[in-house]
Amino acid sequence: MQRTVLSWLCGALLLLAASGGKLPEAEVEVEVMHRPFLCHRKSKYGDMLLVHHDGYFENGTVFHSSRDQAGDSGAVWFTLGIKEVIKGWDKGLQDMCSGEKRKLVIPPALAYGKEGKGKIPPESTLTFIIELLEIRNGPRSHESFQEMDLNDDWKLSKHEVKEYLKKEFERHGYPPNDTLHENMVADIFAKEDENKDGFISSREFTYKHDEL
Repeated sequence: MQRTVLSWLCGALLLLAASGGKLPEAEVEVEVMHRPFLCHRKSKYGDMLLVHHDGYFENGTVFHSSRDQAGDSGAVWFTLGIKEVIKGWDKGLQDMCSGEKRKLVIPPALAYGKEGKGKIPPESTLTFIIELLEIRNGPRSHESFQEMDLNDDWKLSKHEVKEYLKKEFERHGYPPNDTLHENMVADIFAKEDENKDGFISSREFTYKHDEL
């Protein structure tokens, strides 16, 4: 899968999912089974994570194990916070260290819901044992910048960023929301427009800030 989503967009995509309903969203039960003594970096939205995982039904039956699939090579990469995985993973794997192992108990609303998927029956509460092997920065490529830079002037206007957000939201299956897009653009420029000139330059865009 081509990973051209901006690292600051990764977290912003979650805002729309959270704004869809008025009732409080279900929560993930998180148990830290092992945490390394030294933790130089913790996972955050937009990071790429490499994990091993085992999945269990409520009766303890294993429905999937990444190690059973292909040993150590069965570990999977995904980007945290952009709906590549179930919501329970996006919520439950934040602030995690490389080498850490967690147990997540995920209610149906944050897993496969009323429909189920494959061997997962509808309304299933799932338990995952997840070991985080590696954390990498999410991509912020020149290709992404060029895709956003509609007039090829090597800087991004608020209009260009907003149009890109609309396209990315559509690609992820979310409906249009102009108010949310405007708020996201304001937040993005507050963080990324270092010289406050009203544009995000190619240097400002491609430089990986520690907080992203």
